[in-house]
Amino acid sequence: MQDIILASQSPRRKMLLEWAEISFEVIVKHTDESYPEGLGLSEIAIHIARNKALAVKTYVQDSFHGEYAKKTILAADTIVVLENKVIGKPEDRNDAINILRSLSGKQHLVVTGVVILAASGEMAFADTTEVSFHSLTDEQIEFYVDKYQPYDKAGAYAIQEWIGVVGIKSVKGDFYNVMGLPVSRVVQALASL
Repeated sequence: MQDIILASQSPRRKMLLEWAEISFEVIVKHTDESYPEGLGLSEIAIHIARNKALAVKTYVQDSFHGEYAKKTILAADTIVVLENKVIGKPEDRNDAINILRSLSGKQHLVVTGVVILAASGEMAFADTTEVSFHSLTDEQIEFYVDKYQPYDKAGAYAIQEWIGVVGIKSVKGDFYNVMGLPVSRVVQALASL
């Protein structure tokens, strides 16, 4: 598992790959995170991840030559879904507070799409985890938003932070998927290439 490029600036994805002792480097190119209407939840996450991977692939092929341009590119995108509505990253403090109020006391889905572009072709899959929150008070929500400023996180929270420790009632599925990467499945996919 050499020559991997992680097409993500997420410190959580980087950390998970480091925990898995996968050697990689990070290259990120800005991409549009919109998606066509009518896609299923898994397809939305895969579509956005594919765009990230393709943007980095184009950059690497245009900027480098030879073996470097043949590196394997790994991209991922995570969406949060409540009552069939995709919840993105919050726009500001009020949006983050409103998102967490909507998740309070309810179950939602976290879907991470993964795309791996290798010399042998593309591999794409999505992983879904069910997460349930306890009922959260406004004080808890505002404390979390003000201290942790979760503006770069889909659903306005990170499970590995304070709100995950005190606010999450249950997790059904891959915990690391909620952090942003179903890392054991990614390791298996990379090994199969």
